[in-house]
Amino acid sequence: MTFAHDERLALCDTALAAGPDASTLDEGWTVADLVAHLHIRESDPLAAMGIMVPPLAGLTARHMDAALQRYGFEGLLEIVRNGPGRWSPLRLPGVDEKANGTEMFIHHEDIRRGGGGLVPAPRELGSTVEDALWRSAGMAKLVFRSAPVGVVLERSDVPGAELRAKAGTRTVTLVGKPSELTLYISGRRKAAHVQLVGEPDAVATFESVRVGM
Repeated sequence: MTFAHDERLALCDTALAAGPDASTLDEGWTVADLVAHLHIRESDPLAAMGIMVPPLAGLTARHMDAALQRYGFEGLLEIVRNGPGRWSPLRLPGVDEKANGTEMFIHHEDIRRGGGGLVPAPRELGSTVEDALWRSAGMAKLVFRSAPVGVVLERSDVPGAELRAKAGTRTVTLVGKPSELTLYISGRRKAAHVQLVGEPDAVATFESVRVGM
């Protein structure tokens, strides 16, 4: 089995245990909303365009609501558990791993860490998964392209492993495991176990500007 497959199943188990009305790290979204989002992303190409194209966000929201009304929370969760439809390109093993591994991890943590109670400790994912998430860390170059300072990612679990996301005369280094850096890059700053290292004014400038997916 792949990380994407295993993380999908773990996400669904966590979602079921949390319940449809539990809050998540996605502001304004319940667990049910997040499950509907995953379903639309994989099964409704037209409505899924609204995930990336703001003018179509209303269409996406309507289709999410319709899916929940049609299948119910547990029914929709079972569809997500079974993965993309037979004819979806996301079902291809290589494509699934690249397109869904990071996606499932982020949204699983949205549920795990977004319940509003005691935030659970990070999971021990192992070097294979951490390496895979590190390979996808290049998205930081896009996310931080407009950052007011230089940005470097540094793996806390592998000495010397760094990625320069943006050049700058002043630099802030984000230090953490790839899994935690992934959450930070994706906009889950407060929930991510990441240390910011740099001159105090550079760090303050970086933190004052909204960047992230």
